[in-house]
Amino acid sequence: MPVQLLPETPSQTAGPYVHIGLALEAAGNPSREQEIGNVMAGPGAPGEHILLMGQLYDGNGQLIRDAFLEFWQANHEGVYDTGYALEKSFNCFGRTATTDVGEWTINTVKPGVVKNALGFPMARHINVSVFARGINIHLQTRLYFDDETEANAADPVLNLIEQPHRRESLIAKRCRVDGKLAYRFDIHLQGESETVFFDF
Repeated sequence: MPVQLLPETPSQTAGPYVHIGLALEAAGNPSREQEIGNVMAGPGAPGEHILLMGQLYDGNGQLIRDAFLEFWQANHEGVYDTGYALEKSFNCFGRTATTDVGEWTINTVKPGVVKNALGFPMARHINVSVFARGINIHLQTRLYFDDETEANAADPVLNLIEQPHRRESLIAKRCRVDGKLAYRFDIHLQGESETVFFDF
């Protein structure tokens, strides 16, 4: 018997209100005692600590200042841990929101190599979900690292993108911020520089 899907309803819209309940501080509300935030890796977490940062742009090239993002990644050994606990030094899941200047940040560690369902190793990457105004269902993309050139060239997911120049929209650029290793990953929802999004 075929599965019948229900039509989309207004309650499924993703933004801009989603961050009010899930990123309280960014929305100007008092934060809860236990909050999933933008620090995925604490000071004692093993692995190479990195800062991820970027801005979010709409189809007109304007900054989006009320978006909400979620990040899901493997740990430094390439293992996904599905359990979340604030007392752990590292959690595979994190949340952040864009600020008044349209910028978001995440403190984490560089993920290890993970194999896909067929057993092929994928380049180090982080899964990103974007919730923002005008988006009925959240967008899903990936963040890769520009200093993993050889692995990126062989990555089975990146190679699904037929136009090679479009793959660049998924590559975070290495930089330094206040002496700390960082990667900049700007997301464009539409336009000539549109980020590649996946239909998972």
